[in-house]
Amino acid sequence: MQRRTFLGMALLAAVPKMKITRIRYWEPQRANPTFNQSTRIVTVETDAGITGVGEGGSKDMLDQCAGMLIGEDPSRIEHLWQVMYRGFFYPPGREKLHALGALDLAMWDIKGKALGIPVYELLGGLTREHVECYSTGFPRKGTIGETAKACLEAGFRGYRTDASDGQGPEFQSRRAVDRTVEKCKEIREAIGKEGDWLIDFHTRFDLPDAVRLANLLEPLNPFLVEDPVRSENPGVLRNVRQQVKVPIAVGEQFGARWDINELVEGRLIDFSRVTIPNAGGLTEFLRIAALCETHYVGLVPHFTGPVSLAALVHALGTFPGPVLMEISGAEPRLPPHLKAGAEFKGGKLWPNQRPGLGVEFDEAETRMISEITTKTAPIPTYRRRDGSYTNW
Repeated sequence: MQRRTFLGMALLAAVPKMKITRIRYWEPQRANPTFNQSTRIVTVETDAGITGVGEGGSKDMLDQCAGMLIGEDPSRIEHLWQVMYRGFFYPPGREKLHALGALDLAMWDIKGKALGIPVYELLGGLTREHVECYSTGFPRKGTIGETAKACLEAGFRGYRTDASDGQGPEFQSRRAVDRTVEKCKEIREAIGKEGDWLIDFHTRFDLPDAVRLANLLEPLNPFLVEDPVRSENPGVLRNVRQQVKVPIAVGEQFGARWDINELVEGRLIDFSRVTIPNAGGLTEFLRIAALCETHYVGLVPHFTGPVSLAALVHALGTFPGPVLMEISGAEPRLPPHLKAGAEFKGGKLWPNQRPGLGVEFDEAETRMISEITTKTAPIPTYRRRDGSYTNW
């Protein structure tokens, strides 16, 4: 018997029979008010005494998705993802995907804990020793050039800046183009030809100014230009691609693969910014990663919360293509409700051998805002002959 087959059978035999008995939702002391960066915690409890930890979503969407999981086997992660995704009439929007993703993370955590191995082992094992990072909002060290240089000296792969006119909340697009170019010249001069820097346009520019700014920055060799135009009409990136040569990254405002697949397949972008749990958790993120690898698109996920960051180390650590992870400030900080999370050192994220996602949750530092113990699935669903789900 081949070693891989034997190992697979051994892992399968080791997974205990479990059912989901209770799902609870927790509000941290300092919850992130930005919805698509939700740091609310979900715990999925089983009758085997194993509890999974996830992160994200809003109460109403979490309650709806969680009600479909009570009594189910948490090890059937893909099956339950389909149950939640297809469980109501309309395909889930991005808000619901965020909640679905939080529950998906918790189920991956359960499976890793049940087997006593980190999730990256379930994904095929590591392809890299560490995950390189860049810093958004690195602490100011004098001028912006001096700050960028200090960021790279701290071990980060790149320094990230944004496009603004520096004159308060009123945004004047044409003036912002000129001011941004001057700022980026200072960054390039400070970090030298070998240093990497990134810039986020923040979807602030209309198409003409976005194109003008991208072309003016091209001689400064940015690692990537993020969100050059608004995200509601992804097809407009075809026009952008025809007019600029700088590497383009989009996706932090996107959800599942259907938001980004045409951009990837058409090679209209160079990096995906889609992240966890926004995409629908680790399960959907892996599908997007496979799509990106097929078309030679790299992964540069947007940061969300600390549990999601820990999950991204597993996902990026097993991806064979180019990756870069966004970090806020000089280092990610563990909030009071987490006693363990992602390992960060020298500007890089490092895999660890803790089972599951490798996070430890302390409910004493949070407030419970929801508890689900009763199965709720009001819409009938259909199955194919082999038992797999189709739409209702």
